[in-house]
Amino acid sequence: MKVNVVVIRGVNETEIADFIEWSRTENVQIRFIEFMPFDGNNWNTEKKVSYKEILEEVENTFRKDGFFKIEDQPNDTSRNFRLKGGIGTFGIISSVTNPFCDTCNRIRLTADGKIKNCLFSEDESDLLSALRRNESIEGKIRQAFKLKHKERGGLLEFSNEEVSKHKNRSMTSIGG
Repeated sequence: MKVNVVVIRGVNETEIADFIEWSRTENVQIRFIEFMPFDGNNWNTEKKVSYKEILEEVENTFRKDGFFKIEDQPNDTSRNFRLKGGIGTFGIISSVTNPFCDTCNRIRLTADGKIKNCLFSEDESDLLSALRRNESIEGKIRQAFKLKHKERGGLLEFSNEEVSKHKNRSMTSIGG
């Protein structure tokens, strides 16, 4: 079972150790996700808890010798760890401060039939309309991959000003 936890400063950053402790006795995969800028979620840099900060909290609570890095699978989005003697695992998805774009092979199909080649991307390709017209969608999917930006959907600056200019849907309308 995977449990995704979006870590937001002032909301739940004090619960990181509790979630990890759960992985000691249960076969769960806890994945801490950096707060990402999506429309309507009131994102700003002050709310973001970085990969480094999450790992520092883990080290402070469990000591450096109390957990270890486990091998990530090809194209994993999270960097994964296990407590010594633990049954489950925990990982950190750091798409804002420490992206994994160079190994990303993911696309997302939204609930309304659009394909996004990156969660950060403003661009979407309409597959549903093509399917309803009984058209092939293979070319649209291939084109979506070709248009994939090298990093974070082309959003490279995460200042509050730059993020406010970026047009992307809310995560609930993207699906995830």
